[in-house]
Parts: sequence; C-alpha cells; structure tokens
Amino acid sequence: MQRLSPPTVADVFANKGKYQYSMMRVTSWDELAAAQAAGIDMCSVPPEMLVDPKFRDVAPGIFAVPGQALWEAEGPTDDFLRWGFRMMRAGANAVYCAASFQTVRRMADEGIPVIGHVGLIPHTCTWTGGFKAVGKTADSAMKVWEKVKKYEEAGAFGMEIEVVPPDIAAEISKRTPLFMISMGAGTGCDCNYLFSDDVLGQNRGHVPKHAKVYRNFAAEYDRLQQERIAAFREFHNDVQSRAFPEPAQVVKSIPGELEKFKALLAKSGV
Repeated sequence: MQRLSPPTVADVFANKGKYQYSMMRVTSWDELAAAQAAGIDMCSVPPEMLVDPKFRDVAPGIFAVPGQALWEAEGPTDDFLRWGFRMMRAGANAVYCAASFQTVRRMADEGIPVIGHVGLIPHTCTWTGGFKAVGKTADSAMKVWEKVKKYEEAGAFGMEIEVVPPDIAAEISKRTPLFMISMGAGTGCDCNYLFSDDVLGQNRGHVPKHAKVYRNFAAEYDRLQQERIAAFREFHNDVQSRAFPEPAQVVKSIPGELEKFKALLAKSGV
C-alpha cells in the first residue's frame, strides 16, 4: 500500500537502527511518480520541482529533500537560510546543505532539518584527494567522525556519508544519533541512496563503483532514437513523393462547392 503522507523527522529518528530507508535522486515527474508507486521512502529533488504545486499530487508519501549545490548560493549563511525557509514553505521534509557548520547551525536554530555531507564530497573533494574513497585509514576515518560530531553540535538532522568503507560507516552510524544516509558506504547506516540515472542505466558517462544498474534505459533510448530517425525519414520521403497527406489526414470540400468556387474564380478573371 502506497503511503499517503511522508514520515516526520521524529518518525525517522524513532526508526534508527530498526528500518532501512531507501532514497533516490529524481529529476523528472515520471521518475518522481515511479518512486511514489514503487514505495521509495525518500527523494532528493531539484528545488524547482518541489515548489511546483503539483509535487504533492504526484508524490504524497515521499520524504522530500531538495538540495542546493554549495557554489550556487549567492552568500554563505543568510542566502541558505532564505532558501531553506522557501523550501520548507513549499513542503520540504528536510534540506540538503553542505555549507559551513555555521550555516547549518543557523538553519537548524530556525527549525529547518538539515542533511549535511561527509566522506567523498564532490564539490570539495580536492581537499581529500579527488574522486576517491575517504576513511580507508584510521586517521582519515577519525576525520570523518570528527566532522560528523561537528554536524551533531551544529544541530543537523542527518548526514550523507559517501564512499566510506562500510565497516567504518557502520561504526560511525551506531555512535551518532544523526540519520545516516549511505551512498557507497554499505548497509550499516540508516538509509541507502542512489541516483535514478544510475539505477535506470541512463548515465552515459562514468558509472560510479557504488552504483547498481537495474535497467538499461540507454539502450532503449538508442533504439527509440533510431526509430525516431526512421519515422522522420519516412515522413520526408512521403512528402517528396506526395504520398503524404493521404485522404485520412485531410478534409473534403462539400460536393458541388469546388465547381462553384471555380466559377467564382473565372468570374473574377483569375
């Protein structure tokens, strides 16, 4: 049975250690509707989708998490706070924010449930050595843990932990009250998260190691593109040969009116 309302933050906290949530990044209405129908618990969504009035008609039971990339904000704290207010007014259940602890604390102080980010953080991964796993050594694992603790102190609700060894992520998850969202960090957290592009095989670029492809939409899109080209070519050829339009695609004049029309043309000297 599909949920008709999303869980609350209190519900999520109460389920820590008891229930594994599923989370997916979706970017289209079809994907959002599919997530609702499939029973996906949470969705990361573009802010512009969330503010559309039809969002809750499509996904009444999804725990919605809009995100704003760090460098998209006009300013550090106030801009994120204004954005967070706008998202909560639109019906967000939490917001993703990888800005400073100061910014997270300011948003949390105003009652906004904030999800931070530790481990491999794409937009700041130059500080951890690029696009590679984080926390493989005890020292680097401690840095992840210390950052989690800082998010706790800032009042965050949850944490995406990305490409951290599963055993390390599990130890961190059981030692923090935060809602821990695993992306490539194993099953020892509270939630597992993937992008729809990877699940559906739509990603034509690099497929992350942590992603699992469940369907091959890229091949289907290629097939549809070839069908599209063939249909366009057939239309073009029909136009050239005057095979299009056929009688079924046009309307007929009323019997006898063509002759009257020709007579009028002749009378006018045409």
